[in-house]
Amino acid sequence: MPRGAGLSAARNCARNWTLVTGASSGIGAALARAFAARGHALVLSARRTERLQALAGELSGAVPVEVIPADLTDPSAPDRLMEAVASRGIALHTLVNNAGFGMRGRFATLPADELMDMVAVNVAAPTALARRVLPDLIARREGGILNVASVGAYLPGPKMAVYYATKAYLLSLSEALFEEAKPHGVTVTALCPGVTDSEFAARADREGTKRFNGRGMAAEEVARIGLMGYLRGEAVVVPGSRNRLIVAGLQLLPRRLTRKVANRLQSVPESSPVQR
Repeated sequence: MPRGAGLSAARNCARNWTLVTGASSGIGAALARAFAARGHALVLSARRTERLQALAGELSGAVPVEVIPADLTDPSAPDRLMEAVASRGIALHTLVNNAGFGMRGRFATLPADELMDMVAVNVAAPTALARRVLPDLIARREGGILNVASVGAYLPGPKMAVYYATKAYLLSLSEALFEEAKPHGVTVTALCPGVTDSEFAARADREGTKRFNGRGMAAEEVARIGLMGYLRGEAVVVPGSRNRLIVAGLQLLPRRLTRKVANRLQSVPESSPVQR
């Protein structure tokens, strides 16, 4: 072991380190700032290295920040990301599974490879990362996982079928893991935002999708509410009174009605990739 490596590892383990995927923009960047404001050291990960470096430069004066770029469409990326974290002597306190993207269009016409990339990023990667992190959190009886799902998890999404399905998976996984982890002092929280001012919503506005008409919540507010809910040990956090009313209504309506409403709101039939 190089001289001083043991001291470096001990120092890193003593901090509350938080790994944020999809940290280069939107809710991910806002969550990174929110955790940093509470003194958490950060591991920032996403595909866009330049944006990660810019965010690291912004936050590194307040807390330690590591940048580990990763493309989670690669099935081996979650393991390589966790190995890179471990090689820096970092024991994670919190995993934030935020990376994700969606494609708008009719399922039968969307590129099959891009649909499978969406499943890799939105489903396989957060599952793999959670599986790597959770045993250690349980052993230490601390920390937790914050999964960024969506209000879309509560209903089927014609013309965004796979995206909505991935968010439903993430919500279900989070609630199940919440029950499994809670007796061990570990929190698993699903953050379910509605329309948020981000690249995702801006793209949707330009394409005239009815679902995105009107102003969304600021990413910073979504992050603040999500972090507070996670710190309180909540299983599910839906930020915004309007979004909570929507979720409550969806849970009362028959599924056959919610899918028809969702179909009418998604008015753009052609393929349209968007990044959250």
